[in-house]
Amino acid sequence: MNRELLAKAKSLGFSDRQIASLTRKSEDDIRALRRQLGLTPSYRLVDTCAAEFEAYTPYYYSTYDRGDDETRAGDKRKIMILGGGPNRIGQGIEFDYCCVHAAFALKEDGFETLMVNSNPETVSTDYDTSDKLFFEPLTLEDVLHIYEREKCWGAIAQFGGQTPLNLALGLQKNGVNVIGTSPQSIEIAEDRKLFSAMLNKLGIPQPPNGLATNEAQALDAARRLGYPVLVRPSFVLGGRAMQIVYSDAELNHYMRFAVEASHERPVLVDKFLEDATEVDVDCIADVGHFADPAQGTIVIGGFLEHIEFAGVHSGDAAMVLPPHTLAAEVIETMRRHTHAMARELRVIGLMNVQYAVKGDTVYVLEVNPRASRTVPFVSKAIGAPLAKLAAKVMAGRKLTELGFTKEIWTDYWAVKESVFPFNRFHGQDILLSPEMRSTGEVMGLDADLGIAYAKSQMAAGGPLPLSGRVFISVSDAHKKQVAAIAREFAGLGFEIVSTAGTAKVLEEAGLKVARVFKLAEGRPNTLDLLKNREIQLVINTPAGQTPRADEVKIRTTAVYTGTPIMTTLSGARAAALGIAALKRCGYGVKTLQEYH
Repeated sequence: MNRELLAKAKSLGFSDRQIASLTRKSEDDIRALRRQLGLTPSYRLVDTCAAEFEAYTPYYYSTYDRGDDETRAGDKRKIMILGGGPNRIGQGIEFDYCCVHAAFALKEDGFETLMVNSNPETVSTDYDTSDKLFFEPLTLEDVLHIYEREKCWGAIAQFGGQTPLNLALGLQKNGVNVIGTSPQSIEIAEDRKLFSAMLNKLGIPQPPNGLATNEAQALDAARRLGYPVLVRPSFVLGGRAMQIVYSDAELNHYMRFAVEASHERPVLVDKFLEDATEVDVDCIADVGHFADPAQGTIVIGGFLEHIEFAGVHSGDAAMVLPPHTLAAEVIETMRRHTHAMARELRVIGLMNVQYAVKGDTVYVLEVNPRASRTVPFVSKAIGAPLAKLAAKVMAGRKLTELGFTKEIWTDYWAVKESVFPFNRFHGQDILLSPEMRSTGEVMGLDADLGIAYAKSQMAAGGPLPLSGRVFISVSDAHKKQVAAIAREFAGLGFEIVSTAGTAKVLEEAGLKVARVFKLAEGRPNTLDLLKNREIQLVINTPAGQTPRADEVKIRTTAVYTGTPIMTTLSGARAAALGIAALKRCGYGVKTLQEYH
């Protein structure tokens, strides 16, 4: 490697990491050589006016082609905010909301804000969001270049989701002042062994679990824990490649085809808690500003109770704030655990905890010492800008001086519902799983929980029907509970339609049921009724981990015909509650500001 060859490689777009791989060196070696040879990028302005007028909008991109550096000097302290990178299913736009609010808050406190993001479709990349915008990939190399070129005071990695969070340790090792919760604390929460040790020290229960770096270890862990188990790779966002596994065969398939396990990236194997209630808790803290972790303020923004049972990714689950079925003692336990973990991790800024409640036991599933995708929803529901407050705390302010020291409990219900792209993916089953699939979310607000839920369904594009026929077909595991739900719909004036298996259970419970053919038995069958708009609501829970072809056809046809569909019994109960409330008193509309 000489200067000429390295300069040519950089101008052609090769990253330090790629060059390191090709030359069998480390990325640090290439970076050191490049600096020694004086090879650093220059930054040019994006010409937003297509050369018609002079461009003043400070959008920058890096280049190794010779030429002037067009960045502009400033006299304020600079904070760099790392965005979420490219949008994809599983990487929510909620993180962009947090980055934008951080930029606004830090401007208010007199900082110059630099946004690093490579996605032109986000608000963080709008011309009036930050003082300077760098259209660069979120890699260690590119972020370090900008940080050093701009002589930043600090960098925020907490607000862009998992992508910037994975850079935190590397940035700190290279002299970047990562403000907020320390990268070491983030590592404790992300590394399963360190995380388990912390929970044991604090006496906080977690589901029995194990680690696997190969197929044999995974099988050993699963047999020790007992099926079903939840398997997932470490250090990912959006539950990518996360799955509930029910047998050795499924686990073998997962380890061979879904993940690349290694000592650096082990697979996490957790006992799956069936029929547990999942709860998300978002909090803000300034503990890390004090020498004594017993000092400092911790405020919980909200407890979000999932409507679906545990096992559905929190980005996909419908949620209720405040909790609607949890006992006061359970909420107090979660509050106590959250405070203990925030102090142990010396949190500065935001932290999200996911709990599973089974019986009277509260288990911790995971802790994220960063902004979570529920922060925008909680902020709008309680009327407090959590991301803005967190950014100011990370830059050195205390919660006491910001005047945010008490939990806000609303006297109305806020229901979050997710929006899915299933009508764009023909033939794709719509079942929810631990892997996130939603592309957006909506909110329903009302003093009545049923109406708040009904509003969320209207907003998500599947308004609940007030009359007509409801098709019910559930798996054997749910047949004991289905009669009570069917009775609720019959009481609301709906006609019940079912195939033979579910119909037999409902008839034995004394309900009147119109039987319909299964798809292979003849016509008219369920698909015919759906296509003819003769069914107004579908309740269909899956039979086992591998869904039958008939079920998939019914669910996808319901999506194409715009028929509301519930794939969990808890969702069906919520639908009955919503329909009953709408029939009882209808609904009114108020602005968000009127609620606050």
